[in-house]
Amino acid sequence: MVAVEMEKRDGAAAMSPGEAAKGGARPADRQGLLQHSREFLDFFWDIAKPEQETRLQATEKLLEYLRERPEGSEMKYAQKRLIAGLGMGRETARPCYSLALAQLLQSFEDIPLCSILQQIQEKHDLRTVKKVMKRPALFANLFGVLALFQSGRLVKDSEALMKSVKLLQALAQYYNHLQEQPQKALVDILSEVPDVMWQELLPKVLKPDLNSILGSPEHLEIFLLAQQKVPVQLEKLMGSVNLLSDENIPRLVTVLKLAASSVKRERKLPTVALDLLRLALREDKFPWFWNEIVEQGLLKKQFWPASYVCFRLLGASLPLLSKEQLQLVMRGDTIRHYGEHVVTAKYPSQFKFAPEMNEYVGTFLEGCRDDPERQLAVLVAFTSITNQGLPVVPTYWRVVRFLSSPALKGYVAWLRDMFLQPDLDSLVDFSTGNQKKAQDASIHGPERAVFRLRKWIILRLVSIVDSLHLEEEEALIEEVARFCFFHSFFETKKPTSQIPETGQRFSFPVEGRAREVISISFFSLLQTLSTQFKQALEQTQDKQPWTYRLVQFADMLLNHSRNVSPLTPFTTQQRQAWTRMLQTLKELEACSSEAKAKATAFQHLLLLVGIHLFKNPTESCELLGDIQTCIQKSLGEKTRRTRSKAAKPQEPPWVEVLVEILLALLVQPSHLIRQVARSVFSHVCAHLTPRALQLILDVLNPEQSEDEDDNVVVTDDSEKQLENEEDKSSESEDNKNSESEDGSEEEESDEEDRDGDVDPGFREQLMAVLQAGKALGGVDDDDDEELGDEAMMALDENLASLFAEQKLRIQARRDEKNKLQKEKALRRDFQIRVLDLIEVLVTKQPENPLVLELLEPLLNIIRRSMRTSSTKQEQDLLHKTARIFTHHLCRSRRYCRDVGNCVETLSTQVERLVQQAAHQADSSVALYYFNASLYLLRVLKGNTADRSIHKPQKEKAGTSTKPKGPEVAQAASCLDLNLVTPIYSSALSSFLTKRNSPLTIPMFLSLFSRHPMLCKSLLPVVVQHVTGQTRPRHQAQACLLLQKTLPMRELRLCFEDPEWEQLIGQILAKVTENLRALGEAQTKSEQLKNRSSLELLNTLLWIINREKLTVDLTVVLGVLQSQQQYLQHRVRQKEQVAGSSRLYDIFWQAMRFLGVQRPKSEKKEAKEVSATQSPVSMKRKKKGFLPETKKRKKRKSEGTPPEEEAKPAATGGDQPQPPSTGKKRKRKKAKVAAQAQVEGTPAAKSPATESLSPEPPAKTPKLRKRKRKLSQVNGATPVSPTEPVVEKQYQKELPPPAKTPKLQKRNRKLSQMNGDTPVSPTEPAIEKQYQKELPQKGVSGKSPQSALPRKKSRLRLSLANRSPSLLQSGAKKKKAQLRKAAKP
Repeated sequence: MVAVEMEKRDGAAAMSPGEAAKGGARPADRQGLLQHSREFLDFFWDIAKPEQETRLQATEKLLEYLRERPEGSEMKYAQKRLIAGLGMGRETARPCYSLALAQLLQSFEDIPLCSILQQIQEKHDLRTVKKVMKRPALFANLFGVLALFQSGRLVKDSEALMKSVKLLQALAQYYNHLQEQPQKALVDILSEVPDVMWQELLPKVLKPDLNSILGSPEHLEIFLLAQQKVPVQLEKLMGSVNLLSDENIPRLVTVLKLAASSVKRERKLPTVALDLLRLALREDKFPWFWNEIVEQGLLKKQFWPASYVCFRLLGASLPLLSKEQLQLVMRGDTIRHYGEHVVTAKYPSQFKFAPEMNEYVGTFLEGCRDDPERQLAVLVAFTSITNQGLPVVPTYWRVVRFLSSPALKGYVAWLRDMFLQPDLDSLVDFSTGNQKKAQDASIHGPERAVFRLRKWIILRLVSIVDSLHLEEEEALIEEVARFCFFHSFFETKKPTSQIPETGQRFSFPVEGRAREVISISFFSLLQTLSTQFKQALEQTQDKQPWTYRLVQFADMLLNHSRNVSPLTPFTTQQRQAWTRMLQTLKELEACSSEAKAKATAFQHLLLLVGIHLFKNPTESCELLGDIQTCIQKSLGEKTRRTRSKAAKPQEPPWVEVLVEILLALLVQPSHLIRQVARSVFSHVCAHLTPRALQLILDVLNPEQSEDEDDNVVVTDDSEKQLENEEDKSSESEDNKNSESEDGSEEEESDEEDRDGDVDPGFREQLMAVLQAGKALGGVDDDDDEELGDEAMMALDENLASLFAEQKLRIQARRDEKNKLQKEKALRRDFQIRVLDLIEVLVTKQPENPLVLELLEPLLNIIRRSMRTSSTKQEQDLLHKTARIFTHHLCRSRRYCRDVGNCVETLSTQVERLVQQAAHQADSSVALYYFNASLYLLRVLKGNTADRSIHKPQKEKAGTSTKPKGPEVAQAASCLDLNLVTPIYSSALSSFLTKRNSPLTIPMFLSLFSRHPMLCKSLLPVVVQHVTGQTRPRHQAQACLLLQKTLPMRELRLCFEDPEWEQLIGQILAKVTENLRALGEAQTKSEQLKNRSSLELLNTLLWIINREKLTVDLTVVLGVLQSQQQYLQHRVRQKEQVAGSSRLYDIFWQAMRFLGVQRPKSEKKEAKEVSATQSPVSMKRKKKGFLPETKKRKKRKSEGTPPEEEAKPAATGGDQPQPPSTGKKRKRKKAKVAAQAQVEGTPAAKSPATESLSPEPPAKTPKLRKRKRKLSQVNGATPVSPTEPVVEKQYQKELPPPAKTPKLQKRNRKLSQMNGDTPVSPTEPAIEKQYQKELPQKGVSGKSPQSALPRKKSRLRLSLANRSPSLLQSGAKKKKAQLRKAAKP
């Protein structure tokens, strides 16, 4: 609408009065302006859309369109349209039109800017605009100037520039609407103006008054621009101005605060602040500026936007400052205030400045790689910001990746020195407000700060190694690893030059908990060296793992007992174990190339357990001896195994010992141990014994692991405990308010627990105390006088002691409960780690017979976790077990090929699994059990039985039939159908009879598709439940199962042709029996049964049609035709039954297979049901939306009730009808034709219809009878005068479709064609041609006896015109009877 109005206005305004006087010019130009193409007008709609890509594409297309017509009227229209769009009411559309106008002016430089600016001021005149449109007009002028500036031509046009500056100064007066936007735009424009034009602009944009300059950030920024661009002219205008002076400090601080408020939403650094910083650097007044303006002025305002400006100014100044200036900035109040912000901004709703500061620091470090001293100074300064000893920067600070190699080495050396000799005075330490209130010298002493600092440093060193590369920093990595290892387990006696670590002295003694932190960090570093750098970092220059180098370093430390001593001295046995380990490592290095992989795995295990010897000497010493014994036996087994394979069928017990060792190692929650255990087990799982496997399964058995808690003691990660201890202390001081709220909640929960934990014993004790108190006071039970003071005091003491004991008991029970929950969680984590061994076994050795023993234990874990998968550990255990069972076991391409004598055992296990699947409460659990049985069937089927090889040779003569492929494969396998069939038959019967069975149809479909011979044996069970006394829901399931099973190609190969045809016939008979009650469905289950029966019928007809089977379909056709009227009535009801339309569509699919086409008029009538029920015609409805009371209703002819109008179609013309004329006559004819089409037959003419045709109107009863027989031949069900009253009523309710006289004439002609075999008016011509081309011999099918002998050959055609072999041939039967009679 807006576009059309603008077109009209622009078209009217385009003609001047002089041009209008010229003849012929005005209509042509008006037409040229108004008749813009639709594509051209759509550009302006797309420009205002919110999508950026759409706007850019529309702008580009508009420019291309205008380049093709630079002189046309489209250019003027585009300018006016874009200028008008600057003042649109939608705020999001104004910048879009401004950008489009800028690009238009940039592309067409011949357009004068002054004319555009004049048009903008005329279109959006601030003097004449109404008050309502004042704000859009202001923004239109502002965006118009911005469009001129963005075009890049404004700074080149002095006249347009002066007018734009003047307009912006006028717009600056409307602060309520535009805020500071005009002044910001002026500053942006002036920043691009060349120096030559500044001389003319300077007096107009800047007043020679210092108070005006310091009045707003924009004026100050213009002054700083002029001082930078034209300092001489500025001095002539204002004289000598000392902006950075002591008297200007308050006004400068106020200006910076205003600038901070203006960028509060944008969250960026104001330009004026950075310009002032540069001015201070140029005038060598940076220390004064930073101390007086920033820290003592802006930072003291207690205004967070001002503080953020200080932080941004600090980050932006890093590249501009020297090393001395950096030290000044990084040790002031600004950096301390930044640290407080980092510590206190913990909640998600709070703004966090740390990511922005990380970007500033990363940009600085990346930009000054050539200056390592400045890099090191900044990194050390940020690390020195500590909160009671703990640095505020994270240990995983990513900016270290920008450090140069000298800066990185210096940073690591600084961290190491700070760890050894902490210099707390060099740190910028602070405490938060809550920490100052809760200051306690005993808790917050220097020892605590040193511990927090050392803990952070050691974690920082480990995280630095994660970001390093081997080629560049191998020496640095080795230095960090040796440092962590030495201070974890050793101490210095006497320094020596051979061990540089002995020269490192501690200024503060190292506590025990600090040693634990270092130890944990060392093993974390060891994991990083062994896993993250598996290829590049694990192998050093001398081709040795990092773990091996650390073991050599440890051996060197042990040999220098005069200079170094371990924190836990080795016993003689432990030292011997260490020596034997080194010897075994040398032997493993000398192994042959064949056993190199196994030797490498054992080497990793030895090294790992050897290093743990310093952490847990007793346990590791025992493990080392067992591991060495296992290694010797495993490596020496290969030569003995070939000679003694027959003599020693069982594997040696070293595998069991090794499995116990791996289980003991997996108790520790270490990812490195977990990976080493996987690697070792992958090399020894081929030698696994049943006893060794049982050791693993005992851990995974939920019942046994819960009962025998003392077998495995699961340890927790001490690192988390230490971190939690430290975090608790700091968080308790920082968040007292939140803790008080949590404490109140805990008290409420304690009260609830106390109420729930009250036991009868406590009640008795309480009553006894109260009674004793009354006896002590000497007060009778019936007296209500108060107790004495002594009695009251004694009673209070007794009650206090009683409640204190009760509180202790409650706390003990709660602690016990928490302990049990924690132990349970640790046990689940241990089981998850043990599942790694199961996964390795299933992946590496899927053909091992021991894999078959994993089915039921894994299923028990899944079943139990399904019931109690509330915690995260339970869910992780469930997911991992299900993944191993499904993907690695059941879906594996390889499986056990040598079951030996376990066939009967496996068959019994199949029966047990199927029974357990049928007794589950959840179908998802039953699916796992059923899939396990299918896996065992697959194993049995894949193994070859010895007895089946010699039997097929005997049966050659006597029968000409040979077993097919599935039968041969079945005979050669170990799968005995006689044993398996009853198992699945009972499960299938249970599924089709029980009300709530956990078994599902996809389970049996999977069974049938994998084992077609078994499916052949189970099909009779399914067919039996299609009909009978079973529930309708189970009948529907049987039909659906048959529908999905019968089309399987594997199943068809298992049947001979006669068997298959007989099976199809049986199923067809069952389905036909179901379809007799098609119209009697009342419940949802019955409706589902009807729909499933029809779908199964379609599948059967499709199979019969595809395979050309000889099956009698006349009964099915008759049953379907008998239900047609009922289904049609249900579809046409005003309140349709749910699913009736879908059922009707499936019904007509079956009828199409049987050769009866669905009339085309039915779809049209189904859409017009609601319209035809209304007395108002459709044409009248389209004219307007009148209420029902205002609509004119058609009056029917007197003496003709509604029931009689439907009689010709219902009675077939046997009763006399009253004469009728006009529209009613046409409606009656259309109604008769529609009724016949719905029934699938040509329209039989009633006397009323025939009286209107040129044929003789009267017909004898004989002709009517002949007509009905012909309609029966074509598959119709004509309505006789003796039909039930219900069907007459259905026919009365059928709406008469409107038909034109032309269509009625066509129907009459079609009904006259081939008088004995009339064709339906909706039947395609191709089907008639198909009937002519059908062969006359060999056509099977029963057809009703015809009364017309001369058309007998046509009547032998099948009811299904496309499939002539669907019906059995009557001629064939007669010939067969003649042959039998001719035989003697």
